[in-house]
Amino acid sequence: MNHTELTQAIKDYTENTEATFVSLIPTFVQQAEQRIFRSVTIPEMRRNVLGTMTSGNQYLARPSDFLAVASLAVVDGSSNYSYLLDKDVNFIREAYPAASTTGLPLYYAQFDGDVASTGAPGYFLLGPTPNSGYSTELHYYYEPPSIVDTATSWLGDNADTVLLYGALIEAYTFMKGDPDIMTDYRSRYSEALSQLSIIDAASKRDSYRDGEPRISV
Repeated sequence: MNHTELTQAIKDYTENTEATFVSLIPTFVQQAEQRIFRSVTIPEMRRNVLGTMTSGNQYLARPSDFLAVASLAVVDGSSNYSYLLDKDVNFIREAYPAASTTGLPLYYAQFDGDVASTGAPGYFLLGPTPNSGYSTELHYYYEPPSIVDTATSWLGDNADTVLLYGALIEAYTFMKGDPDIMTDYRSRYSEALSQLSIIDAASKRDSYRDGEPRISV
């Protein structure tokens, strides 16, 4: 289901083509996407990026589309990967009270968040402070582009039911619609989200080592 088809389906299900309502359909869709992406972590929400630490600088900038960390590794001059341990800022400050204490970083902490007013990214705090310009590999979660902006999306192609009913919940909330219909929309959304969660769970398994997942009928 592409964006045009989704928009038409929302108008058809709600039987509403009033101008203000139609103008808000993109908002309903984006609200539904956000709800879904906060409920499951499908593989398409995961990215990796290569970066470089700065010698003598204990801060490492996060990607601009960053949501959450999956892993952060430092790569030394011999291409050896060392995965840093996630700690609180206070742990790193206490373990390395002087920023001049340098070495191969062992820990990282989320120091701050993005600066909304300027769009500047947040930073990780490293401990100890890097003693060289080590390469980094960050695996992280991000929010994929909306179907509103790209016309098609992974959700639209592979999980259109959960996207449709998620958007209908937002649309019907705006309309202050019939409670019985809203209950049906919520039920269908929950069922579709549960099916999507199976993909989420499967993406974190290895069938060879873990066996095939068992699904209750």
